[in-house]
Amino acid sequence: MGRFKYVILIFLVMQLSVSAQERPNIILLFADDAGYADFGFQGSKDLKTPNLDNLAKDGVIFQQGYVTDAVCGPSRAGLLTGKYQQRFGYEEINVVGFMSENSGLKGEDMGLPLDQLTMADYLKKQGYKTALYGKWHQGDADRFHPMKRGFDAFYGFRGGDRSYWAYKDVLAENHKDKMMESGFGDFQEPNGYATDIFADKAIDFIQNNQDNPFFVMLSFNAVHTPLESKPEDLAKFPNLNGKRKELAAMTLALDRACGNIIKKLKDLGLYDNTIIVFTNDNGGPSDKNASINLPLSGTKSNFLEGGIRVPFTMSWPKQLKKNSTYNYPISTFDLLPTFYAAAGGDVSELKDIDGVNILPFIKGEKKNRPHQKLFWKKENRAAYRDGDWKLIRFPDRPAMLFDISKDTAELHNLANEYPERLKAMYKELFEWELTLERPLWLLKREYEKYDIDRMDKYWNLKNN
Repeated sequence: MGRFKYVILIFLVMQLSVSAQERPNIILLFADDAGYADFGFQGSKDLKTPNLDNLAKDGVIFQQGYVTDAVCGPSRAGLLTGKYQQRFGYEEINVVGFMSENSGLKGEDMGLPLDQLTMADYLKKQGYKTALYGKWHQGDADRFHPMKRGFDAFYGFRGGDRSYWAYKDVLAENHKDKMMESGFGDFQEPNGYATDIFADKAIDFIQNNQDNPFFVMLSFNAVHTPLESKPEDLAKFPNLNGKRKELAAMTLALDRACGNIIKKLKDLGLYDNTIIVFTNDNGGPSDKNASINLPLSGTKSNFLEGGIRVPFTMSWPKQLKKNSTYNYPISTFDLLPTFYAAAGGDVSELKDIDGVNILPFIKGEKKNRPHQKLFWKKENRAAYRDGDWKLIRFPDRPAMLFDISKDTAELHNLANEYPERLKAMYKELFEWELTLERPLWLLKREYEKYDIDRMDKYWNLKNN
């Protein structure tokens, strides 16, 4: 009888092992401030992204992939929690120097609220090993640290930007957000170019956890300023100059890092059963890094398409059709329930999210739209998409209305032609806002003006 129990135990262990191997590994390649048109699979002719282009060919390109906000911090909060970040008061950018003194919070209090679960929390409950490499930007204080938000491993920096090279002088304690950190509290500057090092750290994690299902978020700071690149990468773009040349070199390094991750997965025989998503946190800030968002109007910081529609592709060779496109709007907050479902979780258990599992949609099992309505908001500025109609509300001018299916560049304001639709959508936007929490902190007014000026300056890059 004892021997029989032993055999049963061995069988159960084997079954659990097989089950773990069948669950896909998940890798999220998340760029920073990249332009909509700055990848080969998005049509770029002057920037080189062969690895990401091949990744896109191996899976699905989302033609209308959106983020939840047009700037870094809130966009990441929506991604990580699977919901509109305004629902828990994370409406503004989390840069301490930009925060109004009337917010009622100290700078150290700015971060992803501790009562919010992250995609790492959910996947960890499903038995996944989890890691974050790169930029965090969800709070500098220890209590907001990635390793206290569901991630088992971390190498990167807590803030929103920093140099790609090691700082020569030890940074003061009040610049903890810019210091490179291994694990929790072990601050050590990199011995090379940050984009390469983040990928190397991720590769080590994959190697060490290849027998378990794992989730890796590779949160690059590329191609965010400062514009810093490797000389050998710069040399590969002799026909470019200035910011565009630097951007091209930084993008090449980003593509190389992603390619190294993909190669490691293939070498280990893990590629076919790994979900790999590549996307970006917001539209490219064309004035800062010479990124290009065409054919979209707008840029980072505003709610034109160029500020909120991003490059977005997903590969899962074991499950998804190659060389395919998906044309209905989806959002980065869909990734949490999508990953959770792929990991074997019951999405109906996710009671407090706005995202949906998009796998049935891209497989063709569901024919309707994942989202009939999508919203964006920052104080008085807001946007609302209902089907293919999009309303943009400004703080200083009449609202505008566009038919995105016919006018992706948002050149033709239809507000005067469809006043009843405009009125109805305006009311629906307001009704949605009534469901939100008040912002936990606010921007100084001078920075609101900065965003409004940027809205005007980049209304139509097509004609520049």
